[in-house]
Amino acid sequence: MPSFTYKDAGLDLDLYDEAMDRLPAMMQKTHSPRVMPLKDGFAGLFRLFDGSHRYEDPVLVSGTDGVGTKIRVAQLANKYDTIGIDLVAMCVNDCLCVGAEPLFFLDYLAMDRDDPDRHTPIVAGVSEGCRQAGLALIGGETAIMPGLYAPGDFDLAGFCVGVVERRDVIDGSAIQPGDVLIGIPSSGLHSNGYSLVRKIVFEHAGLEIDSPVPELNSTVRDLLLTPTRIYSEVVAASLKSHRESITGIAHITGGGLSDNVSRLLPESVGAEINVGSWTEPPVYDWLASLGGIARTEMFRVFNMGIGLVLVCRESAGDSLLASLTAAGEQPVVIGRVVDGDQQVKLMGV
Repeated sequence: MPSFTYKDAGLDLDLYDEAMDRLPAMMQKTHSPRVMPLKDGFAGLFRLFDGSHRYEDPVLVSGTDGVGTKIRVAQLANKYDTIGIDLVAMCVNDCLCVGAEPLFFLDYLAMDRDDPDRHTPIVAGVSEGCRQAGLALIGGETAIMPGLYAPGDFDLAGFCVGVVERRDVIDGSAIQPGDVLIGIPSSGLHSNGYSLVRKIVFEHAGLEIDSPVPELNSTVRDLLLTPTRIYSEVVAASLKSHRESITGIAHITGGGLSDNVSRLLPESVGAEINVGSWTEPPVYDWLASLGGIARTEMFRVFNMGIGLVLVCRESAGDSLLASLTAAGEQPVVIGRVVDGDQQVKLMGV
């Protein structure tokens, strides 16, 4: 009678242990004194209150997401050290929209087989994203599932937890006509629209991952794997100086400016966005021309160069712009709130 082992089923526990042994150092880089040690524990521990953090009526804020089919681009490039940054960004940027202070993060990585050399850069990217966001990476899960994932395939998801005083929750209810919309630039495509991107770039245009893009002085690899920008510092600085004047924050993801800004608006107001008020990164013109994509479709799918929108009182607009500019940002007034019915009009599309 044959004698089977776990390795025969596709799981090499020695390789798995090797991968796990690489994680603590990457996690430790993100820890603050609020992370409580629990060696070989089944969960992560994080102190909400400590010597320098006190709250009156704290509200916990959570967000979860993945990075979609951008994973396929990382596979084509055999480059895995930025996809974890995307993961953290997609989760934490959503939590920032209610004014939360990021606290901690956990990730979930599912793979077809044990592969420390692929696993390590993925988690290193998560660690780097947490460092940028001010999050503690306190745990996660790596699942090896041969037979469920095709050879070379993997998926990546995660969630973050933040906190905000109940009185300081930003939910858009205070938005009123006359408020201005201030756009903060994206770093590029971020992590949305990649099913369309891949269809155009690889299927329609027949480009390879290392194909040069001379008009952008870049390559397909670099354009498509630029990591999603994390806005923790921008939001923290804005709230520190202008919390009373900021009435809404929108993370521009799937659905573009129109859908994501409209989510903030009370029923009695709308918004007008002047699409000529900022310079769109050239990657969007390249994609549109490569695939013959209509402008309306581009604005439905992509962020078009604006990754975050701050809504603030008109009286504070110039001050907030000056504060952001002094901090090295390139903010721009992209529109304003008007009477309406939660509709966002993209003027000039």
